[in-house]
Amino acid sequence: MSKSSLRRAALAATALTLLSAGAAASQEAAAPVRESTAFTLNTDQPRTAEQLAMQFDKADLSIRVMPETKTIDAVAVLEFTATAPLAAVVVELDTVLTVSSVQVDGRELAAGGWTNPEGRMTIPLAEPLAVGETVSVRIAYAGPPRVAPNAPWDGGFVWGATADGTPWIATAVQGEGCDIFWPCIDHPLAEPARVDLHITVPSNLSAPSNGRFLGTVDHGDGWTTWNWSAAHPNTYAIALNIGPYAERTVQYESRFGNTFPLTYWHLESDDPAKVDALFAQFAPMMDFYEATVGPYPFADEKMGVVETPHLGMEHQTINAYGNEYKLDGRGFDWLLHHELSHEWFGNQLTNRNADDMWLHEGLGSYMQPLYDRWVNGEAWMQSALVGQRKGLRNRFPVVSGSEMTEEQVYNGEIGPGNDIYSKGSLIAHSLRMLIGDEPFFRSVTRLVYGTPDPRPGQFQPRNGTTREFLAIVNEETGQDLGWFFDGYLYQAALPDLRQTREGDVLALEWVTGGDGDFPMPVEVEINGRRQTVAMTGGRGRITAPADAQVLIDPDNKVLRRLVHIEAWRAAGGRGG
Repeated sequence: MSKSSLRRAALAATALTLLSAGAAASQEAAAPVRESTAFTLNTDQPRTAEQLAMQFDKADLSIRVMPETKTIDAVAVLEFTATAPLAAVVVELDTVLTVSSVQVDGRELAAGGWTNPEGRMTIPLAEPLAVGETVSVRIAYAGPPRVAPNAPWDGGFVWGATADGTPWIATAVQGEGCDIFWPCIDHPLAEPARVDLHITVPSNLSAPSNGRFLGTVDHGDGWTTWNWSAAHPNTYAIALNIGPYAERTVQYESRFGNTFPLTYWHLESDDPAKVDALFAQFAPMMDFYEATVGPYPFADEKMGVVETPHLGMEHQTINAYGNEYKLDGRGFDWLLHHELSHEWFGNQLTNRNADDMWLHEGLGSYMQPLYDRWVNGEAWMQSALVGQRKGLRNRFPVVSGSEMTEEQVYNGEIGPGNDIYSKGSLIAHSLRMLIGDEPFFRSVTRLVYGTPDPRPGQFQPRNGTTREFLAIVNEETGQDLGWFFDGYLYQAALPDLRQTREGDVLALEWVTGGDGDFPMPVEVEINGRRQTVAMTGGRGRITAPADAQVLIDPDNKVLRRLVHIEAWRAAGGRGG
């Protein structure tokens, strides 16, 4: 064991001593069941002035997970640097967890020295920090964390079990945020530069997590600590996964010249043939994404997948997979592919606000029809796009143009809901059909990496917006495509292509929910012969004899209103 490993082991052992003391204290008196506050159950809310005035340098998390009592006992050491004068540290932590100790730079605070009324913890500093000064805050806490009512959609802890009764545990907190089980700044612009994890579990279980594996420490008392370290992690992507796992790893040789591990932690009881079949998909999927978008963003750590007792979620370098090896006739596992997309669209590129969530879900969802084509051909891509088209609701704009919370975006009764997936994908497809492959994929690469020519080790995770994507597309095409973004993303209704006849002339007109023109060109097939109508000012005309067979947009390049789909949905049809 190296000196650094020995030091980590000593730190983990010290943390365990503190955790054990806290656990005993927390179990002395039974407390009534508490519920997470409405504030805690929301995420991506405006940050306080204090949170805007500090940089999150590192979180060191020591978490003991106790399956028998369904509780955790934890110590978090958080390090910040002041970017403006700073009088208090403000973080979020669920109030269902009991805080037993708060220290600032090693100084214990009295019980009334901090507050956490709704799950936003304020810790005043004895002396305000000047710009550039640092502070270390240590928070010890314990208790039963929120149980997920319906993971991953309604999240928290999942206290599951395998068929033989062995504990099988996972966290899924995208909609609720990191503060469900560790003190953080619950906002996409507040990712820590590094998170070190020391996860202590019963020794018969494994605890794969985010980042690089730093080894285990067996304490000889039935408990083992698993140590991990992740750089620039998306906060909600920090994940605990605990169970009777077996590990499968292969070294992947990237088309960019680097090598990194592809690892799958699956239940020991899984059918080996099914494990083999899923694991065989890892490398082809990775090659597709690297060829289509760019280098795998976290190659200095790993590409990891872990089997979970819930369906799945994008957890940076440790994606949750719970699709039970189901086949759907496409030749690949859709869930594995979708969650892997989020390593680029969500973890490497993170939106600045939930209002731009389509950059995660829509661009990520477009990768599946593209992969359908990659492995099976054009007809399979078109079939996937038709399936997405049938599910659109078009009740709210994909992008509102205002600050939004995740609840306001993902809840289809008050926001775009699932349209950020399928409609976002179809918008991306229409954009690609309009501007061509090279400008489209170059624009996507620039959005994801901040450069058109990313190379392994020469970029870091970044934040982006819809307006930034528009600016990139404009630069790549030499056009102003604001009309396209406004017509598709900022309007609820789809553009409607209306047709009228004037003798042998077919007149076409785009009608959208906005005030501006929508000059989307349209291909028209007349008696088998295709022509492109320019649609200047949103209007166009083409000669078409009254008895001609006319087909508008024969290759379905343009997302638009289709009356027959509206009639089908009105009759009870659902997305395919």
